[in-house]
Amino acid sequence: MADTKYSLAPLEPPPSYETSARPPSPNHAMTKPPSQRAPLPLDLPFLVSIRRRKIILASASPRRRQLLAQIGLTNLLVIPSTVPEAFPKSLSPFEYVLQTATQKAMTVYSVQIDSPDGEPALVIAADTVVVSPGGQILEKPRSEAEHVAMLKALRDAVSHKVYTAVVVMAPLASARDPGYALESTVEETTVRFDREVSDDVILSYVRTREGADKAGGYGIQGIGAILVDKIDGSFDNVVGLPLRPTLNLIEKVLRGDDDLVDEFAEADEEE
Repeated sequence: MADTKYSLAPLEPPPSYETSARPPSPNHAMTKPPSQRAPLPLDLPFLVSIRRRKIILASASPRRRQLLAQIGLTNLLVIPSTVPEAFPKSLSPFEYVLQTATQKAMTVYSVQIDSPDGEPALVIAADTVVVSPGGQILEKPRSEAEHVAMLKALRDAVSHKVYTAVVVMAPLASARDPGYALESTVEETTVRFDREVSDDVILSYVRTREGADKAGGYGIQGIGAILVDKIDGSFDNVVGLPLRPTLNLIEKVLRGDDDLVDEFAEADEEE
C-alpha cells in the first residue's frame, strides 16, 4: 500500500460583503492588493457530519484533491490503489472507466475497513479516460513524438470524448449485507479542439511537459486550455472529478443507512 498523507487546503478568512462594498481609499492605487480569501465551506448536513471523519481519496491526483477542497473536504487521507489497471481496452469506454474506478474504491475500502485507525467514513475513487472519435482509449504519451502525434490527431478530429467514473463507498451502521453502501456514476464531456491550432503551438505545448502525465496528453485546467475551442458538458469532468455528481453520490451513500448521518451528528455533539 502506498504511503498515506493528509492534504490540507489553506484555511483563510472568507470574503466580507462589507469590505467588497467599501469605496476605495484615496491611496488605493498605492496599497498592496488584498490576498485571495477562501469562501466558507458548504453547510450541508451530510457534509458537516463527515468533515472531521476519516475520508479517503483513492487517488494520487492533486487535481481531484483540489476539486474536493472546493466543496469543503480538505482533510483527506490519500491512499491510491496499488492494483494494476488491467481491464481490456476492448471494453466500451463507459465500462472500462467504471470498472477501473470501482476496483480502486473496493481495493482501498477492503484494506481500510479493518484499519487500526478505524474504518473510513467515506472512500472516493475516480478514473478518467480520453477517447478518440474512433473509440480508442488514449493512454498517457510515452514519448515527445507520440505526444505531438496524439495532440495533432485530436486537433484534426476536431472533437473527442472524456469520460470520468466516480465511485463512492461508505460503511453501513447496520449489519445489512454487504456491509457498505456503494454508488457510482459515469459522466461524459465532449471536447472540441481548435482546428486553427498550429503544429508549432502543439510542439511548444508538448515541450512544457504539462500533459506528459495525462491521458490524452493535455490538461484543460492549465496551459492546455489554448488547444480547446469549446466543450459540451462538465469542465471539472475533464479535469478529473465532476463535482456536482460527486456531491450527489456522497449524499446517497450516507443515506444508504438511515442511522448513519444521525450517528455521526450525535458523535460530533458529544465531542
